[in-house]
Amino acid sequence: MKRFAVLALLTAASLAQAQAPEWKKLRIGVEGAYPPFSEIGPDGKLKGFEIELVQAYCAEMKAQCTLVQQDFDGLIPALQSRKVDAIFASVSITEERQKVIAFSKPYYATPARLVAKAGAKLDPTAASLKGKKIGVQRGTTHETYATAMFKQSEIVRYGSQDQVFLDLKSGRLDATLMDAPAADFGFLKKPEGKGFAFAGPAILDDKIFGVGTGVGMRKADEATLGKKFNAAIDVLQANGTFKKLADKYFDYDITPQKK
Repeated sequence: MKRFAVLALLTAASLAQAQAPEWKKLRIGVEGAYPPFSEIGPDGKLKGFEIELVQAYCAEMKAQCTLVQQDFDGLIPALQSRKVDAIFASVSITEERQKVIAFSKPYYATPARLVAKAGAKLDPTAASLKGKKIGVQRGTTHETYATAMFKQSEIVRYGSQDQVFLDLKSGRLDATLMDAPAADFGFLKKPEGKGFAFAGPAILDDKIFGVGTGVGMRKADEATLGKKFNAAIDVLQANGTFKKLADKYFDYDITPQKK
């Protein structure tokens, strides 16, 4: 009986190994509306730091990757319904999201900042923003933070950050809370961002903003796909590819700090 039990276990293990996906083809969910990380260029093609980076990871993993553009708040539902195999869209690794999906190790980390009219003298505090209208992108950690911390403010939610910028420029908002590089490159350094600036200090809150940005995936795929992404992240950090790509877009270090 013991021999048959061992044989059954070995057969089951071999079958499970044979059925494990090799991930030679991947569908990657991206946003395409969050410069400089991802956006649609004049030629209609996706471009940006994360677009180049995920292509480099796919090359390292020897995987054929198809990028699937999706609104940010639809990325996790698309992952859960198997429309995509992974998410690569500046998704912060938070305790709340880890209850639903799995993540790779962090591949970049940046702080959150408040953006308002230059000279507005606003700080990212409940007292300073009392009675103000704060625009945030729906489904982001910035929405979570603003809702939790700015209870005496009116939090206005949008489908994309570009929509936030339009209302900020027109005066329908007093400020927006978002990722610092996206604010810098997506608005402040553009003509439409003239007259606006960062307001107050950077916000660091690991509980809400997480410990960095990671590749999102289904929990069932963490042991296989997660292992591949983690290995690719390590290789590109070690061989200088990550730094080379990051230096094209940022004049400061966005490498996750080891804790």
